[in-house]
Amino acid sequence: MAFSVEFLPVGDSDGDAILIQYGTENSWYLNIVDGGYASIGEKVVEHIHEHYGRDININNMVVSHADNDHAAGLIEVFKNFRVGTLWMNRPWLYANEVIDQFHGNWTVEGWIKHVRGTHDYLVELEDLARARGMEPQEVFQGAQIGPCYVLAPSRSRYISLIPNLDKTPPPYKSDATPRSIFETARSLLDRIKETLQIETLDANPPATSASNETSVVQLAVYESHKVLLTADAGPAALTEAANYAHLLGMLSAPNLVQIPHQGSRRNVTPAVLNAWCPSSDNLRLIRHF
Repeated sequence: MAFSVEFLPVGDSDGDAILIQYGTENSWYLNIVDGGYASIGEKVVEHIHEHYGRDININNMVVSHADNDHAAGLIEVFKNFRVGTLWMNRPWLYANEVIDQFHGNWTVEGWIKHVRGTHDYLVELEDLARARGMEPQEVFQGAQIGPCYVLAPSRSRYISLIPNLDKTPPPYKSDATPRSIFETARSLLDRIKETLQIETLDANPPATSASNETSVVQLAVYESHKVLLTADAGPAALTEAANYAHLLGMLSAPNLVQIPHQGSRRNVTPAVLNAWCPSSDNLRLIRHF
């Protein structure tokens, strides 16, 4: 099977737009994972027109997570091409499972309205899909999208993260505490290290956002090769993905790894790298800009 992964430029350390082509010369398929900000969408469309053709099908469109620098650009792409399946997770679908973690003044209906209002670009994608008679599909651990195995998030972990998403109301019981002097000093020291070009990969980095931790992690497998696509996944997501890959008998060093969140040190730990890439002379790391 022929296979290619193309990382498109989407701006200065913002978002993703990834094209995956697979199949044979006479019968090939195209997946797109994310589309950058809304302003990037037209450029992605132009690129597909120029290099893949105008009258083509996008077999699978995947929204890795709900941040608009990944999702919003896909609206323009959806409008310009036939799409086989739209894969995306929508937090409001799980309102009944999380409502008890929010203030009692919230009704389920009111909470859904609020959360849909803060994810207008996902709602627009949902409306576009339904206008074509298509219902977006959940994208959780265990799904397979063409040659890509979804390793994370599991449904249960995704739902556990919903109360802490930036675009949902604050949970009724917040664990937030004022930043300690130690944490402030550590943050300053980390910034100094970065300016000195010193490696600052930490076994226990400051937490990445809950939204990043909901990122879809995919392992593309073709012949004897593997490509790990991570979006903005954090250490918890990448660990969950590694554990599931182990259960599938697929946990070995990929040939290519997308460094998550454009290379943020909050998203990768030595333990995560050791789990995925204990030793490999052929490994390539892609830091996506």
